[in-house]
Formats: sequence, C-alpha cells, structure tokens
Amino acid sequence: MRRTGGQAVNGWRGLAIGLGLLLASLPARLPAQSFEQRLLAIPDTASVRQMSKDLSAVPHMAGTPAQATTRDYVVERLKSWGVDAWSKEYTVYIPQPDTVAAWIIPGPRGKAERLSLAEPGNGPQIPPFNGYSGDGNVTADVVYVNYGLIEDYKTLDSLGISVSGKIVIARYGRSFRGIKAREAQKRGAVGVIVYSDPQEDGYFRGDVYPKGPMRPVAGIQRGSMMNGNGDPTTPSWASVEGARRLPEDSLDIPRIPIIPMSYGNARRFLEPMTGASVPQSWQGALPFRYHVGPGPARARLHVKTERGQRAFHKIWNTIGMIRGARWPDEWVVVGGHRDAWGPGARDNVSGTVCVLETARAFAALVRDGQRPARTVVFATWDAEEWGLIGSTEWVEELEDTLRAHVVAYINEDGTFSGPNFGGSASPSLKPLLRAAAHVVPDPVGPGTVYEVWLKAKNGDTTALTMGNLGGGSDFSGFYHHLGIPAGGIGFDGPDGIYHSMYDSYDWMSRFGDPGYKAHRAGTQLVAVIMGRLANSDLVPLDYAAFGSEMSSLVSQLDSGLAKKQWKDTVSTQALKDALDRFTAVARAFNTTRDSALSRAGGVDSTRARRVNAAVMQVERRLTRPEGLASRPWFRSLQFAADLDNGYATMAFPSVNEAIRYGDAATTNKEIADLVTRVDQARAALVEAAAALR
Repeated sequence: MRRTGGQAVNGWRGLAIGLGLLLASLPARLPAQSFEQRLLAIPDTASVRQMSKDLSAVPHMAGTPAQATTRDYVVERLKSWGVDAWSKEYTVYIPQPDTVAAWIIPGPRGKAERLSLAEPGNGPQIPPFNGYSGDGNVTADVVYVNYGLIEDYKTLDSLGISVSGKIVIARYGRSFRGIKAREAQKRGAVGVIVYSDPQEDGYFRGDVYPKGPMRPVAGIQRGSMMNGNGDPTTPSWASVEGARRLPEDSLDIPRIPIIPMSYGNARRFLEPMTGASVPQSWQGALPFRYHVGPGPARARLHVKTERGQRAFHKIWNTIGMIRGARWPDEWVVVGGHRDAWGPGARDNVSGTVCVLETARAFAALVRDGQRPARTVVFATWDAEEWGLIGSTEWVEELEDTLRAHVVAYINEDGTFSGPNFGGSASPSLKPLLRAAAHVVPDPVGPGTVYEVWLKAKNGDTTALTMGNLGGGSDFSGFYHHLGIPAGGIGFDGPDGIYHSMYDSYDWMSRFGDPGYKAHRAGTQLVAVIMGRLANSDLVPLDYAAFGSEMSSLVSQLDSGLAKKQWKDTVSTQALKDALDRFTAVARAFNTTRDSALSRAGGVDSTRARRVNAAVMQVERRLTRPEGLASRPWFRSLQFAADLDNGYATMAFPSVNEAIRYGDAATTNKEIADLVTRVDQARAALVEAAAALR
C-alpha cells in the first residue's frame, strides 16, 4: 500500500538505522565504466513515450483527483522496478476558483459583453485563472502597462498616467507574473488582466497550434501570482499535521482580482485604446498601434475563490530510494514536479518521465548486482506550480536530515521540448554537467551532445556557458534555503503552449519531441550525472571552477557601486581577496584529489567519508541562518532570484540588494559578512585536504 503521512515521517526517522544495516555482501567497489555504460543503454524512447502519454492524458492540477492518480502511477512504476517508494502527504493552502468571469464595456454607454475565457478544445480543462488571485467584482477603465515592471510604471509616471482605481492590462514576459500583480496593487490598481502577446510566443514567432508549436489566438497562460515559496500559511516551517498557520487575511498574496486572457481577448481592450502612443519598446505584435489609455473600453472582472477550510487541499510528493552500498548516508537526489496547469506534457511530464526513466535504469543495474555507492533518491513534487510548495514543505520538514546527507540535487522541470541543449547549476556542478555531455549521443546529431553544442557555438568553447540558479523551480529549497549544490539540464525549442491546455501529448508528439529522442538523451545525461555523483570515491564538485566564476561576478557589484558613486566609501577588494584565497586552495585540493583518485585502489571508504563530509560543507557555509534582509527564507549568499523580477538571477544578493536600496553602511557590513563566510567555506576545503592526506 501507499505510504503517507506519519508512515513516511517514521520511515525517514528510522532511515539512519536502516542505512547502517545494509547487506555486507554487496560489491565493495563498482566498475564505474561498465556501470555508466549500462546506465546509458537502458533509457528507451518507447518507454518515455508511453509514460508521457499516460501522465499527460488529462489535466492534473495540484489538489485534484487527477493529481492523486499521477501519484499512484509514479509509486506503482517505481515499486514495479524494485525501488523502495512511497508518497508524502501535506495539507496546504491552494484556493481554487469558484467564479472567474470578465466583461468588456465598449464605451460610456456600451453594453457589457461577457468574454469567453476558455481555450477551445475537447475534454476537461483547468479553469482560466491565476493561482492566489484576490477576490473581487470590479469595473474600471483599462490602462496598458507593458510588462508591468517597476520601470514601466516610471514611464507611465513620466506620461502623467496613474493606474490608481484602474484595471491594468499587462503582457506576460520579462518577469515572474507575481511581480506584475505586486506592482499593480502597490500603485492602487483595482484589478489586473495578464495576456500573452503574440510577439512573445504567438504568430509573430511561428505557426500557431495546431498547425505549428506557437500559442493560438485563444491560448491562455495560467500560473501562480504568489511571490513566495511554500504554503503561505506556514512560511519557513512545514505544513505538517498540527502546524501553526497564519490567519488567512494576513497572507502575503494579492488582494485584487487577476485574470489571464488570450491575445484574442486582450485585443478587444487594446485596439480601441486612446491616450498617448506607447514607447516603441512597448509595442507588441497585434496589428495596430498600441496606446496606454485609459479606455475607452472598460473592463469588469469578477473572481471568487475558495476561502476558509475549503481552500486547503491535500498534495502528495512521491519518493523513491535505492540505498547505497559504500556510503549509504550520502544521498544524491533527482526531482521534478508532477503537477501541471493542463495536460503538462512539457511542463512537467517531461521532467517527471526523466526522473522515472532514470530510476528504471538504476533499478535494472541493482537487479544485476550493481548497486550505486551512495544512496540515490528519486522525487516527484506536487504543487510546484502554486509556489514550489511540495518540495519546499519537504525541505522544511526534513531540513536537518537533508543538510546532513544530501551531496547534490538535480532538478528537471519542463526540460524536453526541442533539440537545443542547455543547463543551469551551481558553478561547482557545471564541469560535471559539461563532462556528461561528452558521453551522451545528441538527440539530433551527428555526434555527442557536447559536439553538437560546440558546433552551434561555432567552435567557441568559451560560449558553452550554463546559467546560474535564480528562482522558479524546485531546486530553490535545496540550493537557496539549505546551500546544497543543485543544477539541471534540458533540451528546448520554440513553443507557445506554456501553462495552457495545448501543452499536450499531441503537441509533444508533433512539435516538441516527435521521436522522444530528447527525452531519452536527457535521461541519459541525468543518469550519467547521477551515476558519477553516486559512484565517485570523492564527490565531483569543482570548487576551483566555483571560485573562478564567483570572482568574475564581483564586477556586477563594482558596476552597482560606480552608479552610486560610492568609490571612496565602499570597496569590494576584501571580497576579491577572499575569493582569490578560496580559489587557490580549491585548485590545490583538486590537484591532491586527482592524484589520490589516480592511484591504484583509489581512496579507501573511511578516508573518502571524511573528505566528502568536509567538501559537502563548502556551500552550506555560504548560507546564514537569518537569511537575506529582504527574504529570510533565502539563506544562500551566492545567488537568489531578483526581488524585483522573480526569475532573473542575482549574484551576491545580500550585497547587491544593499547597493540597490542605496545603503552604503549596510553594503560595507554585508561585504564584510560575505568575506567571513567565504573564508569559512575555504576552511572546509582545507579540512578536506587534510583528511585526504
């Protein structure tokens, strides 16, 4: 039977004991090359295609019976392959809609016309709504605010346009949608319409579905409007049974009604709009000149969502585990979210399928007597789309356990929908991700993923960059909250079906990944990454690469200081010096580590355990318990999502935010604090080197 609730918690509490009692007869050493070759051989296009079809058969939003069905599917698959698997239940605040309606009122004497908000198509669909919209029934003039960013409102101010008492219409893009709601509400708007302009992902970019992959005229982008992570009623602590919860009227969520619309409906408001002609950068791709308004068309928005106990719903993470043979108390975790705003073939059935197919590959090797050296965990998260809720609650509940045991976390989210390889990771993991690309055949070819990637960059190895982790997916709890190295890879291409009902098996099979070769290649990459993390005597985290990249990012701070004209009062030299010291020690450690690994017999288990325990502390020491001044939940001082963007990545956020808000004294204080923590992280590498010698 499925393990939930207290059973799962008790299972985790007993895990340390269980891990210590593994069979002594398991192989002491694993032939790494044959293990990796076996992993590469198992992922199969037919297997991933079938799982994609099964899991995207119907929309499966968090908190619905359809999502419970995906939970059972995943657990049953894992168990059928011999993986120890269970689900973990939480009750969280995700209010679903009772009413979502909009009207257009053409002019002062015009008759209100109710708009059809649904996406045309057969079968069930998730209502066209934004998660955590405020309730309301409002009628007002409409003002176009471009992307609804802070700088867009500054432009409106320069034009003498106020949005107070108005309904704003903003196009998706350039920031997390929750920022658009926050800024509109802050300026007195009484409602928000958000739409996908065809310039972003519609006919301007290519043929629209069903003829092509882009968003059709009636396509809608759903999504959450909450800017935080996790259940908003339990910020920074887990939503377990009996947990203290904040009152509903105190939650940090929007208070005004918000409705997503298609560009077909948005056109009805925008085309007749008067007022100043927009700046050229505000012009979208609808076939008329945009104006800022207000009016003459007015809008009425009516949103009513669940409140009180009705707004709480059960969600379920699934966990699969293969216990390690040599270092069972060192864990490598791969995860991806399982919920979707529609059928979700791309976002995120593709990531869920990758987690499952990777588990199938590892399980096949275990059946043949090849167990990984470290424990491997396969997770699928629920309610990611509402605000990373499932993964955040799990991390908050098991914080001490995860901080003690997890070597690295690999995240797969909306990852396989085209031919173009990419990745994002902690700088310490990027060399490993690049190395994996050397051994996996490209889904299009010819050659390996690395060779095709390099060719696309015209042979320029310096252009083979990977992103850093800002916000927007389930790595955040591991990376930003606990300081655990994280990353992920993917293959993408042009698409306009994000968070719509058109993100379907049909779309994926015709446009995203018709042969499911990207799904297979992505799984092979993840399997290789997980295999090397699980089987290397010494965990393959590269802190020389980390130090070099972080040093290069100090220039962003210098640029901010120059704009503030603080040259004589604030300096980053101490930080540069600390990072230089860190990088020098990291390079020396890498040399010592490589030498030890090259010796016959490698590194004995006891010594390896001591070395790895020290190495695992490096990025954890770059966190602080009190977190960022702006967001205490974000404890890592390496990177965070930009507070005013939501998706963009900000390096050295504690310092960068102090600069942004014009506080020189706090900037100096934050630089000094960061220097101390960089030196503490360096000390962890010194400890690792001493243990190795």
